[in-house]
Amino acid sequence: MPCLWFDHQAEEAVNQYISIFKDGKINSIVRYGDAGPGPKGSVMTIAFELAGQQFVALNGGPIFKFTEAISLAIDCKNQAEVDELWEKLSEGGSKSQCGWLKDKYGLSWQVVPSAVIEMVQDPDPEKNARFMAAMFKMQKLDIAVLKAACEG
Repeated sequence: MPCLWFDHQAEEAVNQYISIFKDGKINSIVRYGDAGPGPKGSVMTIAFELAGQQFVALNGGPIFKFTEAISLAIDCKNQAEVDELWEKLSEGGSKSQCGWLKDKYGLSWQVVPSAVIEMVQDPDPEKNARFMAAMFKMQKLDIAVLKAACEG
């Protein structure tokens, strides 16, 4: 179960994530008590679920920050799902290359259509080269453009 370390925004972030993912839900919240180190009554951890994956969000303070060394990959069924998740997750954050983005909390996401997995695994080296060339020019992945590139 991945644990996501936030400074103090765990509750805000989890509420945003579960509003974006239709099946998202909070399973439990643990609050700091008298022993701290956070203010008594403030959120320490939130156990939550997105797309069947369990997570824990921790308000651990400003010691650690997210980096691109870890990202959450989303398997999207179609372009509409890619478009919706790309816009919602990147709001207030930053968009990068090849379907990667950072949300406003600094967490990296990969918004990837299932069709891309099939294309990248195509054994034809020419198709694969065209696919890769097209993908490296994109921020948000476009299934139709990528398919057209594969077909030449």
